[in-house]
Amino acid sequence: MSAGPTVDIDVRVPDLEPGGVHSDAVWLLRRLDLPDGELSIVLCDDAFIRPLNRDYRGKDAATDVLSFAMQEGEHLIEEDPVLGDLVISVETAGRQAAEQGHDLAVELRVLLVHGLLHLLGYDHEVDEAEAAEMRAAESKLLGELGGASGLIARSGA
Repeated sequence: MSAGPTVDIDVRVPDLEPGGVHSDAVWLLRRLDLPDGELSIVLCDDAFIRPLNRDYRGKDAATDVLSFAMQEGEHLIEEDPVLGDLVISVETAGRQAAEQGHDLAVELRVLLVHGLLHLLGYDHEVDEAEAAEMRAAESKLLGELGGASGLIARSGA
């Protein structure tokens, strides 16, 4: 019998309790039928995420969330439950939360859903059909978690 999803969180910012992010991540893995899924999350500041964004995406600026998948292709999750790593800038999330008129916990949830979908192979930057598919998946999951617009819907993509 499965012990359930494994979610490891590394908090690299002061005064942040990761309990909400952890419980949302466990719920998402179960909801996405990944009961043995393994996910690592780093909650950091802009100074931590900026060099990662520069080195891995060629964009020398802070960003909100980065996804580092441990596998590619279809059906590999059945063979290896390790999904990968998400790096979320709490600093950027805080600014975006203020812009959206909701609290930090809601924005962290939005970024968690977005990043996890990337780990599962969704990609909104390929073409409009894939963007629409990812936008629908974000909307459905966020609706089930308690609302908020997904990143793709907010960007108008």
